[in-house]
Amino acid sequence: MADGTRSLRGGSPASSPVLGGRGRAAVAAGGSSPPGHGFRRVTLTKPTFCHYCTDFIWGLAGYQCEVCNFMSHEKCLKNVKIPCSCIAPSLVRVPVAHCFGPPGHYKRKFCTVCRKSLESPAFRCEVCELHVHTDCILFACSDCRQCHQDGHQGHDTYHHHWREGNLSSGARCEVCKKTCGSSEVLSGMRCEWCGILAHAACYIIVTPECTFGRLRNMILPPSCVQLFSRNFSKLHCFRISENLQTEPDEDDDVDGSTQGSAKDVQISTDSSKQTLKIFDGNDAVKRNQFRLISVPRIAKNEEVVEAALRAYYINDDQQEYELQTFTQQALLSDDVINRNDAAEDSNLGSVFRESVPEAWIIRAKPKDEEVIRIYPAWLKVGMAYVSLRVNKDSTTQTVIKEVLPLLGRQMESLQNFKLVEVLMGSKQVQRMVLENQEPILNRLKDIRKTSIRQMNQTRFYIVENSKSIVRVNLFVGGLPPQLSPEEYTNILKDELAIKTNVVSVSHVYQAQGAVVLEISCFSEAERIYMLVKDTTVNDKPLNAVVIPEVTASKIPQNCCPLLVFVNPKSGGLKGRDLLYSFRKLLNPHQVFELTNGGPLPGFHTFSKVPSFRVLVCGGDGTVGWVLGALEEIRHKLVCSEPSVAILPLGTGNDLGRVLRWGAGYSGEDPYSILVSVDEADDVLMDRWTILLDAEEPAEGAENGVAEPEPPKIVQMNNYCGLGIDAELSLDFHHAREEEPGKFNSRFHNKGVYVKVGLQKISHTRNLHKDIKLQVDQHEVELPSIEGLIFINIPSWGSGADLWGSESDNRFEKPRIDDGLLEVVGVTGVVHMGQVQGGFRSGIRIAQGSYFRVTLLKPIPVQVDGEPWIQAPGQIIISAAGPKVHMLKKSKQKQKKTGSLREMRVDSMSVSEGGR
Repeated sequence: MADGTRSLRGGSPASSPVLGGRGRAAVAAGGSSPPGHGFRRVTLTKPTFCHYCTDFIWGLAGYQCEVCNFMSHEKCLKNVKIPCSCIAPSLVRVPVAHCFGPPGHYKRKFCTVCRKSLESPAFRCEVCELHVHTDCILFACSDCRQCHQDGHQGHDTYHHHWREGNLSSGARCEVCKKTCGSSEVLSGMRCEWCGILAHAACYIIVTPECTFGRLRNMILPPSCVQLFSRNFSKLHCFRISENLQTEPDEDDDVDGSTQGSAKDVQISTDSSKQTLKIFDGNDAVKRNQFRLISVPRIAKNEEVVEAALRAYYINDDQQEYELQTFTQQALLSDDVINRNDAAEDSNLGSVFRESVPEAWIIRAKPKDEEVIRIYPAWLKVGMAYVSLRVNKDSTTQTVIKEVLPLLGRQMESLQNFKLVEVLMGSKQVQRMVLENQEPILNRLKDIRKTSIRQMNQTRFYIVENSKSIVRVNLFVGGLPPQLSPEEYTNILKDELAIKTNVVSVSHVYQAQGAVVLEISCFSEAERIYMLVKDTTVNDKPLNAVVIPEVTASKIPQNCCPLLVFVNPKSGGLKGRDLLYSFRKLLNPHQVFELTNGGPLPGFHTFSKVPSFRVLVCGGDGTVGWVLGALEEIRHKLVCSEPSVAILPLGTGNDLGRVLRWGAGYSGEDPYSILVSVDEADDVLMDRWTILLDAEEPAEGAENGVAEPEPPKIVQMNNYCGLGIDAELSLDFHHAREEEPGKFNSRFHNKGVYVKVGLQKISHTRNLHKDIKLQVDQHEVELPSIEGLIFINIPSWGSGADLWGSESDNRFEKPRIDDGLLEVVGVTGVVHMGQVQGGFRSGIRIAQGSYFRVTLLKPIPVQVDGEPWIQAPGQIIISAAGPKVHMLKKSKQKQKKTGSLREMRVDSMSVSEGGR
């Protein structure tokens, strides 16, 4: 590790000041060497743009970095502030691994490492805006957003987390108000917390402290979130489904570098050049992961070593490295590599007496002493690192002894500190405590022998020996409901063999059959998490979710975090893109995927938050699911009545229409949606309990001997239908179960509804003869109808007004919070079609707060779109507890503040994030 400045700032490479790189190539006369770049003059053969000013480079000459491909005008060289990829790892303030999703195709995006366009399948981080080629992923530095504390850090001030490039072409700089985005090159800077945009030349004068921007009151501050994440991948930490993860793991024995290296170096057909395989150490040889370089057939050894170092994004002096073959572990000479077929004069000093091998290993030459950087970790000492010279006699203990005086801690005992080796991989940050007597020089030699790339990504931290308390919270669902804590503990002992000395049940949710385990051992937490996936109890699979711990006392007083639930199966798979967008715009710890444990893990995470709101992304059924879970867990929440907003993703979306959230999501900017939620009005809505008490055996029971179904309770938000309305829903439900893959768009879903409706057009049912209705203890005579519908909101069947707008002295004007239900009848499919078209309304029958329906025969029933056949018996509908708080979209337009457009994160739009 090289000498350098002792002061760093910011949270990513781009957020740190220039460190004076050691670029090997000279720059234009009069200019200083840009940070880490090695520029050389190149002849341009196609239209090229400057990565600094984004302007077109006129003429045939430009300057290109030999390592990271940064292109520049000659006049811009002296102003370049963006560091080269080769020194980016050394500028990271706090190493945080990325969370890479599945590989995909991303249009108009550029690789952060090599700065080239993503024309082939590439990776993107699910938490920040990092895009990278498959073969560049190993060289991406661990500079992801820090979304939680891991038990060591204790700072509450956050700096901007700058990320370069991949801005929309219309993005404007917050400082100079000029366009800073480009669709041609990787340029411009964006803070991944507040969304502020700036030029590469302007961002360095922006105030370093980040206030989280327009969404500050909705974001869960990272300083109040604690998660002990060691042994868990980032996918586990952020509860991201693994079933879509198709990329090879960094530890898999796959030829990952081979495929991508062909992108940079084509196998040359030029007889004057040759292509060589370069391995960077024993680990690369073991995994057969290499990089390809193209060099002249007659090339000096220094030129080949320099090309090999560039391929691995290393900016060290090439004199410190050498090439070795598989068969020969040292060079025969050090002058010229020659691969011409003709015999050469021995005076040329050919490196190899015979033919040159195709594969080489680049090795670091042994050193008697060198300079390393020691980082003070979370010690508040006012400097980023200190440089220390070590030799063959230096051990971990002697290094600590020399470093403490430099940090102003010379009066403290050596026993209170330890030296930690940190490997800052792009997918995982690995930490290892070094033994007191371990020779440091030997340790450096071992790392370089394993991989010189890993050496470039390795740091040494001096850390206080404080007694850290490990506390991993694991949510386990799918257990039998209504059991005692002791019974749940016994089940977990039997099925998972939990160790009670390190595992305890901290919370029990009896009604839902779920528990929260508090585990004080990382290895035990990982074992339980992996074992739960393959465990079933009473033929029901268990599920496990790693959940963070929120410290409510650290949440700012005016902050009302938004708890986001997304159903990725709703809305033609638009939910998957919304998950990605909301994780970028907010703290990913406040975004929950409903297919991974349901709503309960989210409500438990926010159980101590004094004030929060909820956003549900899904259809009416999803909204009902979340509201039902909220009702069950309300008594365990500090904020017992959070307001709920809706982003409609389903087919009907009647509740979303009533609350002005629209008929369905059609690709609006997620940032604008969050602003609308922040400005929404709080309204109350009634919820209803339906008691289903069958008095006869269910249809299909053998010989009618079966016992009647036990009483069942369901919750209703929108409407409840009996007869033809429920029968159509049931047919649609059966069709979707037979071919679920076809039901991925609202247009197709509505087409199926029309088809099943036409099949019932000649159907006749005297529903009024098969049921009896009692409203508020009074019998009500039913007209001749085929369907009876109880409505709570003025929208039914995808926006139709079933009650109608005509005034009627017999009934009050319906409202969603009046404590009353409206009862409406329909005469058949034709009548329903006329209501859908707005030509008629339903037959008004009654209005009340307590209903008893007697079924004389099996009748189709549906509640909020969920249909079934109900056996003869009683159905009782009554108000369900307190009214629920909903958020209604405000009619007024968004306030046009001066910096709103600039602060938008345009690339968050799902229309630009397609794969």
